[in-house]
Amino acid sequence: MVLPGKLATIAIASLGFAFCAFVTGCRLGPPYHAPAPPSITAPNYKESTVNFSDADGWKVASPQDAMIRGKWWEIFNEPELNALEEQLNVNNQNIKASFENFMQARAVVAEARAQFWPTISLNPSWNRSRSSANLRNSSQANTGQASTLWTAPLDVSWTPDLWGKIRNQVREAQYSAQASAADLELEKLTEQASLAQFYFEIRGQDMLQRILNDTVDADQKALDAAQGAFEAGTGDYISVVEARATLKAAQSSAINAGLSRAQYEHAIAMLLGKVATDFSIPIRPMLYNPPPIPTGIPSQLAERRPDVAAAERTLAAANATIGIGYGAFFPQVSISAQAGFESSTLKHLFDWPSRFWAIGPSAAQTIFNGGLYRAQLHQYEAIYNADLANYRQTVLTAFQQVEDYLAATRIFSQQILRQQEAVKSSQEFLDLEMQRYNSGVDPYVDVVTAQTSLLGNQETLNSLQVQEMLSTVQLVEALGGGWDRTQLASPSQISVKASASDYKMQSQ
Repeated sequence: MVLPGKLATIAIASLGFAFCAFVTGCRLGPPYHAPAPPSITAPNYKESTVNFSDADGWKVASPQDAMIRGKWWEIFNEPELNALEEQLNVNNQNIKASFENFMQARAVVAEARAQFWPTISLNPSWNRSRSSANLRNSSQANTGQASTLWTAPLDVSWTPDLWGKIRNQVREAQYSAQASAADLELEKLTEQASLAQFYFEIRGQDMLQRILNDTVDADQKALDAAQGAFEAGTGDYISVVEARATLKAAQSSAINAGLSRAQYEHAIAMLLGKVATDFSIPIRPMLYNPPPIPTGIPSQLAERRPDVAAAERTLAAANATIGIGYGAFFPQVSISAQAGFESSTLKHLFDWPSRFWAIGPSAAQTIFNGGLYRAQLHQYEAIYNADLANYRQTVLTAFQQVEDYLAATRIFSQQILRQQEAVKSSQEFLDLEMQRYNSGVDPYVDVVTAQTSLLGNQETLNSLQVQEMLSTVQLVEALGGGWDRTQLASPSQISVKASASDYKMQSQ
């Protein structure tokens, strides 16, 4: 039980704290300090320093502390890809949706900042009424009379930010908007990387189609030769059957190769915001060698990834939310005022004697709510701790992805060297078997074996070359593309009023 004297002491202390807050403009809640990224002492990524005995093969760019800047896809020196990426940046619907989400987040900042200012409303009215005549014992004057009332009041109300609650709400909105801006950059990078991967997949399918078409042509010539030898009486019919079976299998594979290409082409159309029915990419078989990639140094990675920036800004917003939770424990003070004119006739409404006014502050403080505010504060603290863990996990994932794709690109390049030797040996094997078959030494089944071996090795080589290009794109994506944290708008820039077109022009 709280005694009256203690109640007075609590009231005096609360008033004193309120006066201090009003004078100093204190802000409740823990100060925010961005978490330090993992301590990195290595000057380079581990997988970028592994040495192979071969002098050839993919290598990282030198010096390794260089970084990709701007339009990262131009590093592949592919004009057609460059043109497609420019279209994607303008027409991709997922990027547009993320941009509108960012504009929505900016509007929330403006909504929060509006609480700093008083609310002013004008409420003019007219009223015509008649009171009852049977009010003899009432204190009301002029009973039974009709009256007219014209009013033009101006109402003003303002809640001063004594405890920093509004400031914390503004900060929370600003940090959330920054996270949304980072999410927008992440969406751009994801869509751009997907387009590049689909493009190299298509070129790989075009090369596979050429390999299969060349195989069909070679198998057709082999069938014609076997058929001619059989008809001339120098060959056997089983060779004709084997040659025909080999040809039909190659034709089936050649037909099937068009399916994946069509699907990748449709996927690119969707990324560009175009109807797949009206979009096509010319057939152009190409073999690519991935360019050296400037990886930068590991300690820079956290500053280059938009997802890491988004996770850190989300953490900052959660910290501001804790401050909002602290502000709920203190009284809310409001100041309201009303002034205007009131008259029974419109003619005299704005005469000086028709004026009226009223002013007065008020304070509200919740005495008991079953521990609601404390539970909410614990909730906000738990959210902050979870966001901190998510931030650290995002950073760890970033390093894992970079090391993964460095290893993949390097190992694929070494595997390609071996596979090229396998293709060369398979071609030599086929040539020798054809000579032995034509001279009658070996049966045609040995030729079929050699043909199958060559086709399998050619397909594997083509697949490895595509996988190498895909891993290169994924490596660039894991490094953050051409983005870095300096491109993230500051809280003050987030709060500046600007049109969507202005920001879009700046972001491109």
